[in-house]
Amino acid sequence: MAWKTLDEMDLNGKTVLVRVDLNVPVEDGRVTDATRIERIVPTVEAILDAGGEPVLLAHFGRPKGRRVPDMSLRQIVPALERALERSVAFAEDCIGDAARQAVAAMDAGDVLLLENTRFHEGEEANDPAFARDLAALGDVYCNDAFSAAHRAHGSTEGVARLLPSCAGLLMAEELAALDRALGRPDRPVMAVVGGAKVSTKLDLLGNLVRKVDVLVIGGGMANTFLAAQGLDVGRSLAEHDMAKTAREIVMKADEAGCRILLPEDVVVAAEFRANAESRTLPADACPEDAMILDAGPQSVARIREAMGECRTLIWNGPLGAFEIPPFDAATNAAAKEAARLTRDGRLVSVAGGGDTVAALNKAGVAQDFTYVSSAGGAFLEWMEGKTLPGVAALG
Repeated sequence: MAWKTLDEMDLNGKTVLVRVDLNVPVEDGRVTDATRIERIVPTVEAILDAGGEPVLLAHFGRPKGRRVPDMSLRQIVPALERALERSVAFAEDCIGDAARQAVAAMDAGDVLLLENTRFHEGEEANDPAFARDLAALGDVYCNDAFSAAHRAHGSTEGVARLLPSCAGLLMAEELAALDRALGRPDRPVMAVVGGAKVSTKLDLLGNLVRKVDVLVIGGGMANTFLAAQGLDVGRSLAEHDMAKTAREIVMKADEAGCRILLPEDVVVAAEFRANAESRTLPADACPEDAMILDAGPQSVARIREAMGECRTLIWNGPLGAFEIPPFDAATNAAAKEAARLTRDGRLVSVAGGGDTVAALNKAGVAQDFTYVSSAGGAFLEWMEGKTLPGVAALG
């Protein structure tokens, strides 16, 4: 790896600026899901154990450079204190006198959270002056927010170039898992890509057909590919104007030796609602008044068979409308097979993206995957083969 890790840094007596992800769901001023908070605990504890004083940098929401009370990080402090099992000081700003005085007041063992970095326009603009103001608060910079690494912001990229920098434990774990999945994977490699629209994942598909051996396409995206082959998909969600693009992706896959798996049977219904009356039909037999909402059992059997022949799996997106039954069947079945193969030591499985994590949790198998990324956009851009500014700046 081209970047330093936390254990390579001298932290004793040093103020460590730690970029973390605290952009968590909040209702009525209370955190409703503390997963992201809990995942930064090992890094904060490691800094404390090494004699460092962690100063946490984070954004919350999209205040667009304005001070928005409802987007203050102060409301995150109670959940952060519960996760760390210690008190956490809070500064009313992330730069300026308030931040400097709060940092100066720290003693060994203290943890400080600075106010939302996005309250300043200089954050998203990656303004050099803003980055210098942040850097002036610390001696060392540690990025533990892979989920924000695709943004070239002041707190993710700018400050990293001004201080001795390293990856936090969560960031290092994430990067190692991703490198194992696409950088230097055990072959054969399978990718499962789902979602509503081909147009949002063109770069992803274009990159994957050159890097994986088997590409499973599911969700509404699969409907677009079926329609591009001349199949009638009825009232299904599909981008008919992307037919030419879909055919080009298939051609590129053929040239690269990548096998694409599309549904050969589908689950259709006249309406999208829980427990709606549904039928399983061949993929070329969708009625004109119905919509395809899931892959059928024959398709799942093919996916499971191919999965069993692979050594590495990377997953982004569900195979069907997993939110409601019975259209979660294909996603659940494929996810459980991936989990079984992982438990048996036959598969390295890495998954990421909001819908993907929700689907794996719904199937009850997220804990069985080799690694489940907490990132959304950063995970997708990494799969697309793009350089992530927040990672590159650590080099």
